Amino acid sequence: MRAACRIPGKLCWLLLLFALPMALPAQEASGVGIARIRIDDPVNGGQMPGFVFYPSTRPAGGTKPIGPYNVAAAFGAPAQSGARPLVVISHGHGGSNLGHHDLATWLAGHGFVVATIEHPKDNFHDQSGTGNSTVLVGRAVQVRAAIDALLADARWKPLIDPARIGVAGFSAGGYTSLLLVGAQPRFDRFITYCQRHPDDADTCAPVQKYKPAELVAAAAAIQKDLTRWGPTADPRIKAAFAMAPLSLVFDKAGAGAIDRPVDLWYAENDRVLLPAENALHVKPLIRTLARSTMVPKADHWVFLAPCSAELAKDAQAICSDPLGVDRAAVHARLDADALAFFRRAFGMSAP
Repeated sequence: MRAACRIPGKLCWLLLLFALPMALPAQEASGVGIARIRIDDPVNGGQMPGFVFYPSTRPAGGTKPIGPYNVAAAFGAPAQSGARPLVVISHGHGGSNLGHHDLATWLAGHGFVVATIEHPKDNFHDQSGTGNSTVLVGRAVQVRAAIDALLADARWKPLIDPARIGVAGFSAGGYTSLLLVGAQPRFDRFITYCQRHPDDADTCAPVQKYKPAELVAAAAAIQKDLTRWGPTADPRIKAAFAMAPLSLVFDKAGAGAIDRPVDLWYAENDRVLLPAENALHVKPLIRTLARSTMVPKADHWVFLAPCSAELAKDAQAICSDPLGVDRAAVHARLDADALAFFRRAFGMSAP
């Protein structure tokens, strides 16, 4: 961060605030409760399953297996009273609403309410919406719907401070997070990217299903849907924590439209979302970038919670890290950074 700020007005002071180091004293985490939720999907119809994590008066104690995840939270635990900040976590392409359970329990154990949802047609058991506007546009709309639902729910409304809401996301969820704080995508940038990287099957498979003459029209159709379900930005969201975000679709104007703090993390050797085309591309374009952190030697999947033995057996590709990368140590730093970031964004003093 430069000593002088060339951005006028409040944005300058905001950037200077986030440039200052902040030492947080150690805090004993509280227990964490967890509850299942189902949110109406305004894009596809039906419902989106998810979880709410919350600070509990019950002392912390061990983990509970939920599917292949060992989650440090308890069902039925009594909630601590009082309105608290809310963070919604958006999973990556083909992901799970428990893929970042360690971040969720860490934040909840330190005084936050955290919600996760499963994005329809873009999760581990259904990727039928890949490359369509129901995903590329719909994801942000679904996060907005989750916030609406929680603030209207008699159980959760008393526990949430509507003036302190943030979002965190990984990969496609990182892209979703950037949309929610104002970023404007240009979907025709997929075409030029895939011309440069025709061997990138993960990113370019949706593009390659079209004939060359159809590509521009297909991108324009998705672009037209950008406001189909309402705005993708949510003014209630005050800050975004983006992990290895899909960001090749943002040009200078699109990323420059972000007007709230962003904490950006990426992996040095990400082979899924190439840093030069994504995180490093968007990094200098975000005027409100609070901090950028690179995980040395790591690949894309380092941002998923450390895997249980059961999950590691069945999903070796996303559970393995390159030599010299300690995922547990990375997450200890990432979780602490996310907590400090959201505390600063919400004007909270460390206890």
